[in-house]
Amino acid sequence: MRAMNEAFLRLFNVPDAFANVRLAGRTDTSIIKDALLAYHFDVNAQAIEEFKKLYYRLLEKEIKTPLNGKKLMPGVSDLLEVLAEKRDVFLGLLTGNWEKSGRIKLAHFKIDHFFQFGAFADDSEIRNELLPYAIKRFSKKFGQVPEASDVVVIGDTPADIQCARPHGATAVAVAAAHYTVEQLREHQPDHLFQDLSRLEEVLKILE
Repeated sequence: MRAMNEAFLRLFNVPDAFANVRLAGRTDTSIIKDALLAYHFDVNAQAIEEFKKLYYRLLEKEIKTPLNGKKLMPGVSDLLEVLAEKRDVFLGLLTGNWEKSGRIKLAHFKIDHFFQFGAFADDSEIRNELLPYAIKRFSKKFGQVPEASDVVVIGDTPADIQCARPHGATAVAVAAAHYTVEQLREHQPDHLFQDLSRLEEVLKILE
């Protein structure tokens, strides 16, 4: 948010532009469009591209600033290490970030290399449309077409649960960030964890 706010300020002279814009679980494209509309700017491809270029530069600097709140959630590193060793598991990144900003964030925590394919806000601003892009890239890279039952979406927002539903994928919700267990349970995920620290339980579900 700090990098987004600074980019918007420099381009449009509006401070704290995203203070009242919901970010969690949404695509970056929909987020910037909401901000432009809120302050009565034209929503067009040029404005979005200018914002993205500046935002990327600011994010690369901001991500290194040692401020509170920037951390991996419990259990993430251990789970990735274990799954990466399994020959029948393929890790993809499905995110509302644009690909470059998503990669900047993961690279800072040295986990970018785990994700060889994915789907991003560059593909669609509609979160529920992203999973087919990830599956298509998986199939192109590995020469396999997965059954819907073989696809698991893990996320920490209602949007992550909802984006699995139209495509028959399993939704695993994790209440480690913006939403509580009770809030996520309302959206009826297939499985629900407080966090990913109980590795054996998580692996049992995934396997």
